[in-house]
Amino acid sequence: MVVTGGARGMGRAYVRGFLEKGARVVALDRAWEPTGLSADRDDVFARELRRRDDALALTCDITDVEQIQYVLGATVERFGTVDVLINNANLLPNSQFPPSGEVAILDTTDTDWHNTFEVGLFGTLKVTRAFVKPMLQQRSGSIIAVSSGGGNTMPLDDGYSWAVRRPASREMPYQSAKAAVTALFCYLADEVKPYNVAVNVINPTGARTTGWEEKVKAREAAGEMQRPRAKPEHVVPLALYLAEQDAATGITGRIFDTIAWNMAHGLGGPEVWMAD
Repeated sequence: MVVTGGARGMGRAYVRGFLEKGARVVALDRAWEPTGLSADRDDVFARELRRRDDALALTCDITDVEQIQYVLGATVERFGTVDVLINNANLLPNSQFPPSGEVAILDTTDTDWHNTFEVGLFGTLKVTRAFVKPMLQQRSGSIIAVSSGGGNTMPLDDGYSWAVRRPASREMPYQSAKAAVTALFCYLADEVKPYNVAVNVINPTGARTTGWEEKVKAREAAGEMQRPRAKPEHVVPLALYLAEQDAATGITGRIFDTIAWNMAHGLGGPEVWMAD
């Protein structure tokens, strides 16, 4: 199985979670050197992967088709095929607009939007186009897209209109790119269903990933009350479940709230998954 953005944050949690279950894992990331930000200050994880026979840590910029083709070839050469893909890589708001990750829409530039969509949407599409090929050939596989609930809508009491869930989050263009990812993969699910490839979308809770300390301090300094942050590992049980799905008899074309799914399956709610 393959995880993009696998060097840190929730990507690292996916990689470790699948290795613990006996999977052979390829972790892709644009850079494996520590950023020096909170939750990413050493290279212990990268060195651990390079010592393992069941793991492969590769450098890949998901906006570069040639690099994608190279890592696809390296993956197939090492492990024979690809049966699961987790599209986790993205351009986080706090890396684009450090340290808080917040910016008003009218203060953004065209370049800000281009950069976000180039990674979060188009890069994700490029990776999927490449890594779905072995799945289509073997007529089995599971693709998981990591999106965000901030771009989702909820019905209003009038019965005919909807509102977005977190309009005050100031996380554009990130949330727009995530909304596009959600739509893309829900439609893709129907296209590849005849090949028995499942496609589903995960909406994690905001987690203590790379740079979370710096982000929280910046937002608190601006007088904002911060929501509790989840452990990066809260996404792993749902990902393990979706990795086992197929389009013939399993679940496909669905969008999942991670914490709600954990609660519904007896894995605990915020009291278990929210960090201290």
